[in-house]
Amino acid sequence: MDLSNLQPAAGSVKNKGKRVGRGQGSGKGGTATRGHKGAKSRSGYSKKLGFEGGQMPLQRRVPKFGFKNINRKEYQGINIDTLQQLVDDKKIKGSIDFDTMLDLGLIKKNDLIKILGRGELKAKLKVTAHKFSASAKEAIEAAGGEVVTL
Repeated sequence: MDLSNLQPAAGSVKNKGKRVGRGQGSGKGGTATRGHKGAKSRSGYSKKLGFEGGQMPLQRRVPKFGFKNINRKEYQGINIDTLQQLVDDKKIKGSIDFDTMLDLGLIKKNDLIKILGRGELKAKLKVTAHKFSASAKEAIEAAGGEVVTL
């Protein structure tokens, strides 16, 4: 094997492609299948996202208002009545943490958890989460449970 007979591996190259812009005799010379004039005929052309042929793009036509905080943290809220329901259904006993909630399908793996105070808790639970509302913390401790912040 030498440089004169190198080939790509069998099956790795699907189609040869047109050899355009190689002179008039090839039948694909001149405009090289790009048509006449216009941006698409030029080298280096790439259509920008949202480009509408020079018309003011929709993205710039619609009015803008409000504020999106890029540092906002989204918490997945779980109420204490949900925890009580899980205890009643015998799905949890004693304690509930991130992994347990994940297994039960209450949260997704990248969620931050906040325990909220709707409903009432009768069971003594050790609850582990990222945040607790004041009423939820109070209810858990009133039931004899423990609050652990991640």
